[in-house]
Amino acid sequence: MPVVQMRHPGLITRMRNLERIREISAVAVRHGFGYLFERHHLVGLLPRRRRGRHHPSAQRGEHIREMLDELGPTFVKFGQLLSTRPDIIPPDIVQELVKLQDRVAPLDFAVIRPVVEAEIGLSLERAFESFDPDPLASASIGQVHGAVLPGGRKVVVKVQRPEAPKQVKKDVELLMQFAELIEGRIVPSVSTVDLVREFSRSIDRELDYVLEARNAMRFSDHFEDDESVLIPVVYPRYCTTRVLTIERLEGPTLNTSEVAALPLDERRTLAETMSSCWFKQILRDGFFHADPHPANIVYLGRGKIGLLDFGMAGSLRADDLEEGTRLVLYVMRSDIAGIKRSLKRLGVQWSPAADELVSQAIEEAFARYFGASLRNIDMRSLFRQVFEVVYSLQLRLPTRFLILDKAVLTLEGVISQLYPDLNLFETASRYSRELKRNLTDPRKVPVRLQRYAAEYAQIMSEYPLQLHDLLEELRSGALEIKYRHTGLEDVIHRLDMLTNRLVVALVSIALGGTGTAVGILVEGGPHLAGLSAWGLPGFAGSLFFGAWLIYAILRSGRL
Repeated sequence: MPVVQMRHPGLITRMRNLERIREISAVAVRHGFGYLFERHHLVGLLPRRRRGRHHPSAQRGEHIREMLDELGPTFVKFGQLLSTRPDIIPPDIVQELVKLQDRVAPLDFAVIRPVVEAEIGLSLERAFESFDPDPLASASIGQVHGAVLPGGRKVVVKVQRPEAPKQVKKDVELLMQFAELIEGRIVPSVSTVDLVREFSRSIDRELDYVLEARNAMRFSDHFEDDESVLIPVVYPRYCTTRVLTIERLEGPTLNTSEVAALPLDERRTLAETMSSCWFKQILRDGFFHADPHPANIVYLGRGKIGLLDFGMAGSLRADDLEEGTRLVLYVMRSDIAGIKRSLKRLGVQWSPAADELVSQAIEEAFARYFGASLRNIDMRSLFRQVFEVVYSLQLRLPTRFLILDKAVLTLEGVISQLYPDLNLFETASRYSRELKRNLTDPRKVPVRLQRYAAEYAQIMSEYPLQLHDLLEELRSGALEIKYRHTGLEDVIHRLDMLTNRLVVALVSIALGGTGTAVGILVEGGPHLAGLSAWGLPGFAGSLFFGAWLIYAILRSGRL
């Protein structure tokens, strides 16, 4: 498996990356974000000092998307990752980032052919009856070709670009260095370094086609008895970490004019099939296709769909589904303490100091649902309300829920284009009622108690070991307490500026004093107004640095 090793760039790599970082900064300035570099004291990253135009906030998402498009495929993928983080990225920017498309020029077939033959251990002529040299699609990591297996089975072959792992590693190192430079400056509450680490893990998974094949086979098992959803067959003999071979589904994808021209009744059936398909994945299977983009869904006729591209999948635990059901019930009962307990069990984190603020936000957000019955609750609105509370308070949310939020938002957009009058969450309500029945089913209680007992036993068994490790670190003096300051960047910058001004003042004084001494004490050589001309350079240097210092003070507005 090709893995991008997440490490800090070395000194030589850092020096080589600096020029590319300056190019990135110049692109950012060109798109109107130069003010960020000046505001956060990062002008040293610019190839030359200039002030960028500040675009209106209403346009910033569009300009960020255009900037990432210009910077290239890796930055496009990084933008796609950021579109899954509405907990830290404002909604207007997220709406633009989801439009980013990973498209690059296709590689010549002469480059692709050796990769396929080396990976499967056979020549193309022996492995396939035919192999189309013209790609069906091309992206930054791989491209897709049509082929026919022995026996006439039509397949698509996804082939990884030979240079992809090396290029990704280089780009991740560059992003890490850039993230370290801006850490805590532009968005103090967000760790840019952690974002790059998350991107590294995400792109690692995308580089592993075996993982994508396993995801497809898992979806196939889940939809084995569902005639309305078809998952393409995976051919493991023709799959490696760099080559993926799956059945070719014949039909238009949802982003084609053929689907747009379907009769209204047929589009409604298609929309219902999609909503049922995804909420089955989310609320029953706990394993869902995380990128329901129109290009990843094939229409097979009579309301039947086929799914494509299984590289991005999300998982929910059984506990998540149960706790989510409890959360809805707590909302109906007006139980604010219960809502907070459920949010914490789902992994939402906040500091004790923010507890009162969280209670107030919950009461304001969910007041309309207090005392309502399940059939009267708009699940779509409630779902969005939960995420809005989390995002508005900048609470920490587990990654699996961020992926879920993006998947549902994408699905909602696709269905609204197919059939705007369909309430996506009516389907969710049916599955929610099923979850509620399971929660109160006496037959499920022993299984649930057994799981809880196992979890508590595991926790209790780890306590002695954790206590022993802590005492060992105390005894050996190896215990470390990490401290991370926030909000001190401006103070540090002002101290640096004060120190620099003090040094310039001392240099100016020293040059002036030296020039005076030389002018008075040196008797030989040319003289001017009774003073030796050899003292003039000292006077000139003192005058220059003194004037520079006064100009800097006046320019800063502080005397």
